[in-house]
Amino acid sequence: MTSIDRIELPVVATYPDTLSMMRILAWPNDSTNPYTPLLYSDMGPGVLVEGFSAAKLVHRYTVWHIHWPESLLNIPNAYKAASKLAVFFAMVDYLRWRGGKIVWTMHNFKAHEALHPSLEKRFWRQFIPRVDGAISLSEAGLSMARIKFPALQKVPMAVIPHGHYRDEYPKSSDQVRNALGIQPTAKVILFFGEVRPYKNVDALVRAFREVSTPDALLYIVGRPKTAALSEAILKEASQDSRVRIAFEFVKTEDVSKYMEAADLVVLPYRAILNSGSALLALSFNRPVLVPDLGAMGDLRNDFGDAWVRTFGGEINARILEAGLDWAGNARSAECPMPDKYNWQSIRSETVRFYERVVSVSTTKGHAKCDA
Repeated sequence: MTSIDRIELPVVATYPDTLSMMRILAWPNDSTNPYTPLLYSDMGPGVLVEGFSAAKLVHRYTVWHIHWPESLLNIPNAYKAASKLAVFFAMVDYLRWRGGKIVWTMHNFKAHEALHPSLEKRFWRQFIPRVDGAISLSEAGLSMARIKFPALQKVPMAVIPHGHYRDEYPKSSDQVRNALGIQPTAKVILFFGEVRPYKNVDALVRAFREVSTPDALLYIVGRPKTAALSEAILKEASQDSRVRIAFEFVKTEDVSKYMEAADLVVLPYRAILNSGSALLALSFNRPVLVPDLGAMGDLRNDFGDAWVRTFGGEINARILEAGLDWAGNARSAECPMPDKYNWQSIRSETVRFYERVVSVSTTKGHAKCDA
């Protein structure tokens, strides 16, 4: 999701720098994930957004807008992860020393892989005091953040949703099922997205093996994080011929092919705060089954019970069968998209939040590392 493994120390500027506009440093601004390009594509006159590189810190920035900082903790080698974190904090402190502000969009509250528990505790202890403003994608996330990180209550916070993906992917032909070798009568459950341990895909396959719904089919689409995870899921899938696996990075032009073939998108995560995959499915007018965790209740409230169904506990065959029955209910051909998920509205709100953060006088000063 980010180019975190290429972080290097900045070159210190030796000449004066002035600002003629609000200058935003964006990390990441990754073309492989439409979220950040859509957020930063047109933030209006007087706002200049630049994708992050350490070399750019020779310039002054009004705001460094950071997404997924915890991804640094997913580096397997603990020494390398700690080194990258030290460089990251040095750059944050340098930018703040020059008058810039740190804005954090809170996609997650912990590293999904949980590779370095002690290092992670230290990371949050050092990162939170350096945050000058925090954006939550949902009301539930905002409430959770205030409890988990009480220090954030001292800085500006706002709820600005994750936008939709409607019209961001090329449409497929009407023959997508035929192209995938899926019978017209099949009831297709789709899991779509990067396959990682916390997403619970192996449990989904085990649960599906007990599903008795006629013509049910499960399609797993995405690139596994590790070879071990891939092998575990393939072993589970080999016991049921109704399970299809496409372990691959899905090209932009192929996303609609899988989405349009699905009757129901299931995201059986063990832990979740926000889900871009759920919004992707809704953007393709596909009903979604998700755990009642994190902001998924907010998503259900926003889109309605006809489009988002939540479940409690571990995924099982009964939940999947009920989900397929629910997905077969009559609903509008197009999922209504609430106005707050419109990207122009999101961009405008984000710029207003930048202005709010910049206008708040802070007494924190330059944060020191908490060793």
